[in-house]
Amino acid sequence: MIKINEFYRRKTAFLGLILVFGISLMALFAPQLSSYDPYQVDIQNTVAPPSLVHFFGTDDLGRDLFARIIFGARISLIVGVLGMLVSLCIGTALGTLAGYYGGWVDQSLMRLTDMLLAFPALLFIIAVMAIFEEPSVAKIFLVLGVIGWPAMARLLRAQIMSLKEQDFVVAAKASGLRPFRLIFFHLFPNALSPLIVTSTLSIAGNILSEAWLSFLGLGAQPPLPSWGSMITQGQAYLQSHPWVCVFPGLAIFLTVMGFNLLGDGLRDILDPKLKR
Repeated sequence: MIKINEFYRRKTAFLGLILVFGISLMALFAPQLSSYDPYQVDIQNTVAPPSLVHFFGTDDLGRDLFARIIFGARISLIVGVLGMLVSLCIGTALGTLAGYYGGWVDQSLMRLTDMLLAFPALLFIIAVMAIFEEPSVAKIFLVLGVIGWPAMARLLRAQIMSLKEQDFVVAAKASGLRPFRLIFFHLFPNALSPLIVTSTLSIAGNILSEAWLSFLGLGAQPPLPSWGSMITQGQAYLQSHPWVCVFPGLAIFLTVMGFNLLGDGLRDILDPKLKR
């Protein structure tokens, strides 16, 4: 089990934990944190500077930027976490089968993995999203999940192949334990540590991918308060009213940095070699 004092001894990991926890709370309690509707248009108050009334100012339609950013955190976290879960489910299933059974099963699944890894991920995501006439949040995390599973499958395959030669697995096989129980009660729990780290880093990658997809118009569609689309709408005001772009960009930066620091910290804590 991971203890909280393990994070205290690693300042960057603790900072990542605080950032992720804070942003998650912000997204969860967004209606309580802002009295403004993120969709409410106020033409008479466009691109207003930050003030006590509007903490982050307003955008080109007079909408409160603080409200849109904290509600936009929900979209980013939903895409990041659900995309990771899709990748985790597919990658875990295929990686475990390839690592445990080997032979033609391993060869077939790994060649499929190689085919997906051969495509540039960014271009592949853009091509798939461009097919949809109406991009949506659900389509984004499904596409990111399908794109992201090969890395997890390769990682778990390597872990399973290493573990199945250990004495405790050989003894379990000799005792007549069925493959299903052997995989899920002996092999899989011992391969969780690197998978947890990879999953955490995958969330950061998915959030960043959602942001630039929305920036290109292939992600969450207006009027949804996506951080990427907020930067797109505010780039015309970058020199005259920079806060319209700066605050959404800062939100992306802090969120991605938080998950990356958390993933690095988990790697240090869970890897016994790094711990020593």
